[in-house]
Amino acid sequence: MEKLTAVSFKGKRVLIRIDFNVPLDANFKITDNSRILGAIPTIKMVIAGGGKVILISHLGRPKNGPENCFSLKHLVNHLSKVLEVDVAFANNCIGETAETAINNLEEGGVLLLENLRFHSEEKMGDTVFAKQLANLADIYINDAFGTAHRAHASTAVIAQFFPESKYFGLLLEKEISNLEVILENPQKPFTAIIGGAKITGKIDVIMALLDKVDNLIIGGGMAYTIAKAMGGNIGNSLVEEEKISLAKQLIELAKSKGVNLYLPSDSVNANKFDNNAETNTSEITNIPNGFMGLDIGQESIAKFSEIIEHSKTIIWNGPMGVFEMPNFEKGTREIANAICKVTEKGAYSLVGGGDSVAAIKQFGLADKVSYLSTGGGAMLAFLEGKPLPGIEAILS
Repeated sequence: MEKLTAVSFKGKRVLIRIDFNVPLDANFKITDNSRILGAIPTIKMVIAGGGKVILISHLGRPKNGPENCFSLKHLVNHLSKVLEVDVAFANNCIGETAETAINNLEEGGVLLLENLRFHSEEKMGDTVFAKQLANLADIYINDAFGTAHRAHASTAVIAQFFPESKYFGLLLEKEISNLEVILENPQKPFTAIIGGAKITGKIDVIMALLDKVDNLIIGGGMAYTIAKAMGGNIGNSLVEEEKISLAKQLIELAKSKGVNLYLPSDSVNANKFDNNAETNTSEITNIPNGFMGLDIGQESIAKFSEIIEHSKTIIWNGPMGVFEMPNFEKGTREIANAICKVTEKGAYSLVGGGDSVAAIKQFGLADKVSYLSTGGGAMLAFLEGKPLPGIEAILS
């Protein structure tokens, strides 16, 4: 497949599927522009090449057509500042409105089209809708790794209408190459750190990683389900009762594959889900009744940090506790610090998943790891070895 750097954009209408699904506050101000920044190199390359840039994205989960809170018009000013170009906006992504705006676009100009998901056909993977989008351009670029695992019209279906002119964007290319480091040639010891609230949604990637890693560290809410599976008392902690037998299988499977499975030994507990709650620390298998585990304890932090310190490759997905609350952030912060320290010494570290990325940014450590992935679900699907429709569509 031809690289984007070899493509001539001069005078061409270039449709770029980017992932501008960014968080907005009550005043529609962007609270984290990482995904926008990630797309800038591809956009600037097309601008510099004299192409007409047409940007398409989704934002949020609109239910029934257009909703002001999910309009991409709220991103135009910020995008204009970052690109140092006046970005035009069209309040539809198809039809006469979009076509007229494109016709008015000069070479090197940038146009942002309205939210794709204002049309239900986008998520349905509708071919007619994909063709309407395709008719707007001469070249198609997918730079939206965060949606690559979805078989949507603008990611998986549209590419068929550009048989000789479909490409990976620079960000998507970078995502693939960094994940391939993990999958194809990881330096040993290889440690995976999986956290988050529930085993549901993570079990497939855990199973896949058991064939690759030397060490698997489990933290976050899912650790309490495993603690209960081991016969422990977890008080009022989060538990997935229907996953207890699966947790037992996970323990046995890790053992059979020779993977070192590390679970928290201690837990920081609270009598309610509140930063100012009454707290105590206990063994994770002996949490007092009336208390719930909200973070890993110091003993677990020390053990996990030691494992990380001796690793050469680390992947981290999911926090160790409720890091959004200052009194329960220590476990996540210390694990992040341990990853950054070993990265500085030459280890390769990849952090992905919304909460993990949010945490490492909150602690001011985003530039201290090898790579921050922009796609949570897409990253997990890639690591599971599943084909990603958005990627397959470009390669086929």
